[in-house]
Amino acid sequence: MTAELFCFGESGNAYKAALTLELSGYDWSPVFVDFFNGEARSPAFREINEMGEVPVFREDGLTLSQSAIIQLHVAKKTGKFLGRDRDEVMRWLLWDNHKMSGQAGTTRFLMNFIPPEKRPEQVIGFLQGRMKAAYKVLDARLSGRKWLADDVPTIADFACCGYLYYPEPFGFARADWPHIDAWLDRIAGLPGWKHPYDLMPGHPSDRAPKEDK
Repeated sequence: MTAELFCFGESGNAYKAALTLELSGYDWSPVFVDFFNGEARSPAFREINEMGEVPVFREDGLTLSQSAIIQLHVAKKTGKFLGRDRDEVMRWLLWDNHKMSGQAGTTRFLMNFIPPEKRPEQVIGFLQGRMKAAYKVLDARLSGRKWLADDVPTIADFACCGYLYYPEPFGFARADWPHIDAWLDRIAGLPGWKHPYDLMPGHPSDRAPKEDK
């Protein structure tokens, strides 16, 4: 049975799970969740995940939510990208959720997916400061090494890169962080890598107003 991942292209958290599935060679298919029209908060979706969030992984009666849990499940089942030191992998997965993606996802959403007149500039500025501190940690970690938690790629890498390939501005410029930049190139060079908008359905342009003809 083909596994399903409930996701949408704009979600960096869903991308972590989707990228892990794809690079692992897992038999999976995406199921589009129309987040911007409220589907994730609908009663039907909350029957799948009471948290009202993506990603959600389903296979053979098993349902998992939260990207790190899905990544760990896939890595354990396939024997790929788990690394030799699982505590170190977990350390970076937890760091990403708390310090990296938790800030990046909110900042990107506020700067790109709500009307300009409703954007809380002070909140955005605060979050960008938090993000800069996270970039410093990540860039320093990658100085002199290729991967975050091992000498080979692991799910820790696929977690921490989750928001960093997106084109929408949120205060991250690859040129400012040379070690992160090189690391993102290494991940993109792995066999099977795809950009989030190529890997999952849903793109901002799909929601853009259509011109009258």
